[in-house]
Amino acid sequence: MNLEQFEQSLEKSTIPTGLNPALQALWFDAKGDWDASHETVQDDPSAQASWIHAYLHRKEGDESNARYWYGRAGKKFPTLTLQEEWRSIASTLLAESTR
Repeated sequence: MNLEQFEQSLEKSTIPTGLNPALQALWFDAKGDWDASHETVQDDPSAQASWIHAYLHRKEGDESNARYWYGRAGKKFPTLTLQEEWRSIASTLLAESTR
């Protein structure tokens, strides 16, 4: 799946099959379900989940918590807009999922 296909899947009411948990979390977030997105990544120790966890806390305005999770993900606090960051994360994770 590429970014365009992933974004098109947001027009549907059900999550696509075969997405890893990190991509599931991004899908839920884009559908406006912050809680489902957060629940999907909160107990996952992976760098991917930490990156999304950071993004989610940045989105809710909890910068100190977001900085903690960006650190866990090995990422710097972004200067991108939230929409740009979402697309960047999605692009990266989709590319990683096809390797």
